[in-house]
Amino acid sequence: MVTAAPQLERVQRKVVRVLTGTQIMGSAAITIGLAISTLIAASLSGSDAVGGLAQTAAVAGAALLALPGARLAQRRGRRPALILGYGVGAIGALVAAVAVGLGWWPLLLAGLLLFGGASSANLAARYAATDLAHPERRARELSRVVWAAMIGAIIGPNLADPAGRVMAAAGLPVGVGPFVLAALVLGIAVLAIQLGLRPDPLVVVKSTRPVEPAHCAGGGAPGGVRIWGTLGPMARLALVGVMLCHTAMVGLMSMTPVHMNHAGSSLRVVGIVISLHVAAMYGASPVFGWMADRLGRVPVLAIGASLVVAASGVAGMAPSHDAPQLAAGLVLLGLGWSAGLVAGSALLTESVRVDDRPAAQGLSDLMMNVGGAVGGAVSGIVVTAWSYASLGLIVGFTALPLLVVCLFASLRRPAG
Repeated sequence: MVTAAPQLERVQRKVVRVLTGTQIMGSAAITIGLAISTLIAASLSGSDAVGGLAQTAAVAGAALLALPGARLAQRRGRRPALILGYGVGAIGALVAAVAVGLGWWPLLLAGLLLFGGASSANLAARYAATDLAHPERRARELSRVVWAAMIGAIIGPNLADPAGRVMAAAGLPVGVGPFVLAALVLGIAVLAIQLGLRPDPLVVVKSTRPVEPAHCAGGGAPGGVRIWGTLGPMARLALVGVMLCHTAMVGLMSMTPVHMNHAGSSLRVVGIVISLHVAAMYGASPVFGWMADRLGRVPVLAIGASLVVAASGVAGMAPSHDAPQLAAGLVLLGLGWSAGLVAGSALLTESVRVDDRPAAQGLSDLMMNVGGAVGGAVSGIVVTAWSYASLGLIVGFTALPLLVVCLFASLRRPAG
């Protein structure tokens, strides 16, 4: 087994390279499929409500696989868990392709539920980057994997149309193509993890058994949601912080296109605003990783909360025709999400013992996905019942307690 520090560093560099590559593939596959899923579900069913369920099914699938994936990682390591997620996602993409060919929307939703496994694996990959990372570089290593998702998110939607044309030339429905391509890309990701993620970083770190920091909580508790009772205050703060930043991001972002549509904004303008938001989400992650390593996890988590509060004010007060102000608000929102995800994930990892990390990390991903689903659903209700400005107000007041708690914790806890 690899134990010497220089060897561990070489293994860590290899691990991050493999995870970065598969993160790009996973993100591309996810966006290829989800870029058209809503439209296809609505077209097959004749109902916009069913179209909305397409995204919900994928999010639900990611949430359902978070804890099984974490339990598998806890027993056997990161490699089998990531293969499970990407593999289930590939199967789901094939099921969705068959559903489009048959014109059967219930089967499409079932396929998208399985397709959510790819999102679960992409989220879990950021934690695999921290297993062998030096504590002073942990957030930066994690942020590199998060950043790589931006490349896939840019590439993926642009591949959907060519894939559809290929299938159309073969006499199949256009919608089959993107899902077949997504399945192929996820299959390559499975192969890359199987061949490249050796040795398994979590297996290595368990075998080397570094001395656990005094602030680590846990101690052999069973996995899943039951681990919450064994976690210390810093781990709980990390879990809640990541969930709140993600919930706020999904809630405000998902209703911005609807708000802009009220003023008759073109799809091009809406697309630019959302693209700037996505670029801020992923593009700034290395900056926040560096800050979290230098300034400490909790202060950067506080920065994330403050950015979310600012974003809710800037976007919430924007008229539906004011695309520049809405873009500025969504850029702030993306930056807040990035800071919260990077700092919160690093804080969680270092606040639990090695044996309990997969369970706590799986719980974090479960809470993220459930929070995102709830945020998306509640935001629609709020905007329908009241207004987009009311949604901004609610999002801001939801994130404000996180900011206060982080500031208080920063005064009581040394940086790092």
